[in-house]
Amino acid sequence: MLRINSGHSAAYCDGHTRRSFVQLGVAGMASAGLSQILAAKAASAEQGRSSKDTSVILLWLDGGPGHMDTYDMKPEAPAEYRGIWKPIPTNVPGMEVTELFPLQAKIADKFSIVRSLHHDSGDHFTGGHWMLTGRGDGVSGANTRGKYPFIGSLATKVTGARRAGMPAHVAVPYGMSIGLRPGYFGGNYLGVHHNPFETEGDPNADNFQVRNVGLSQDLTLDRLNDRRGLLTSVDSLRREADVSGMFESMDKFDRTAFDMVTGAKTREAFDLSKEDPKTRDLYGRHSWGQSTLLARRLVEAGTTFVSCHFGGWDHHWDLKSGMENYLPKIDQLVYGLLTDLSDRRLLDKTLVVLCGEFSRTPRMNDGGNGGAPMSMGTPGRDHWGNSMFCFLAGGGVQGGRIVGATDHLGESPKEQPLRPGDLHHTIYDVLGVDPRMNFLDHSGRPVAAMDHGSVITDLF
Repeated sequence: MLRINSGHSAAYCDGHTRRSFVQLGVAGMASAGLSQILAAKAASAEQGRSSKDTSVILLWLDGGPGHMDTYDMKPEAPAEYRGIWKPIPTNVPGMEVTELFPLQAKIADKFSIVRSLHHDSGDHFTGGHWMLTGRGDGVSGANTRGKYPFIGSLATKVTGARRAGMPAHVAVPYGMSIGLRPGYFGGNYLGVHHNPFETEGDPNADNFQVRNVGLSQDLTLDRLNDRRGLLTSVDSLRREADVSGMFESMDKFDRTAFDMVTGAKTREAFDLSKEDPKTRDLYGRHSWGQSTLLARRLVEAGTTFVSCHFGGWDHHWDLKSGMENYLPKIDQLVYGLLTDLSDRRLLDKTLVVLCGEFSRTPRMNDGGNGGAPMSMGTPGRDHWGNSMFCFLAGGGVQGGRIVGATDHLGESPKEQPLRPGDLHHTIYDVLGVDPRMNFLDHSGRPVAAMDHGSVITDLF
C-alpha cells in the first residue's frame, strides 16, 4: 500500500481520515467485491459502453433551490405564488428564465430544463438521498445515515478515470449533503475508497493548493520510488500465486495513487494558477465560480465525475436577499462553464447537471417563521419535493428544450412526471454505465444500481 504523509486530517464517522484517495490506497480493496468490479467492466465492454470518453459535472445546490424563482416561473399565478422576480425571454423562442439569469438567457440553446421532476418529500435528508443515490426509503431527519452509494461512486467504480493518474471521482471543495460529509456523496457499501477525493480549501483564494497532490516535504521522489520498489519485491511471490486478479487490480490502484503524487499533468490539472486570468474572470472571481473552473480542468484532464458543493439554499425567509446574492453567481458560473466547454469542444462529452435535494413551496410564506409577518425579513419559501427542476447541458443533451410541465400554480407535474431514477438513468447512459448491474451491500445481498426509471429520451 502506498502511503504519503499528508499531515493531520479530522476523522469521519467511519473511522477513516480524509487524507485523500492517495492515502486510503488499497486498504479497502479486498472487501470491495473485486470480482464485481471486473465483471461490471466486462459487462459494459461487451455492450460497447466502456469506450465512452464522457464525464459529468454536478453543480449541487445544497439546501434546495426553488423552481418558481429560477427556471419554472409562473407570471400569471397569484402574487403569493409568482414571487418577487419577473421572467425574461431567452435566445430560444418560448423559453424563459428568471430576470436574475441574464447571461444564461443568451445561451439557452446550450441547455435544457426538466420541469416535472419530483420525489414528494420535504425532508432535506430524504430528498438528498433520493437525488444523490436514487433511493429515499428509510432516510430522514430522524435517521440520516446513508443506505446506498452516490451515483457517481457507482459509476466510477465501473468506469474508473478517463485518463491514467487522475482520480475518477472528485468533490470540490468537498462532498457534503445537508451538513453530512461526505454524506450521500459517499461510497457507502462500495467502500470508503469510493468516496470522492476532496480538494478542500477555497479555489478563489490566492494561496489555494490541493492537499495530497505532490510530494510532502519529507519524502523525495527517489525515496518514494525506493518504497514502491520494496513493496513490489515483497509482494512478488503472492502475485505469482494469485489467480483471482486481486493483486493486478491493487497494482492499478497503487499506480493511480503514485501517478497522482508524482505526475506533472495531474498536479497541473489541480493548479488554477495555470489558467488565463480572462478565463478565471469568465467564471466569476468567487469560490463558486473558481470551483466550477476547477471542475472543468479536472474533466479535461481525465476525471470522470466531479461535484461542486454550493450550500446555503434553505430560504424559509428573506428570500429576496438570499437569491439576489446567489443567483447572479450561478448565472455567471453556468454561463462561463458552458461557454468554456463549448469553446474547448468539450461540451458534447461533458454532461453538466444543476439541481438540489428538492424545491421550495410554490406559495410563499409571510416571512414571520411563526412570528409576526415580515419579522424575519421578506417572505420565503419552505420545503417542497412535489415539483422540482433539473438543469442539464452537454454530454449529448440537446439545448433549448423544456421537458415536462407543472400545473398553473407550480405545485405538481402536469405533463411527463419524472423521478430521480429517470435522471440517474440519463446520467448513466451518458457515461456508458449499465444501471441494471448489481453490487453487494454490507450483508452480501446484490443490489441493482437503479431500481426505477429510464433514460429521459426527450433530452437527446
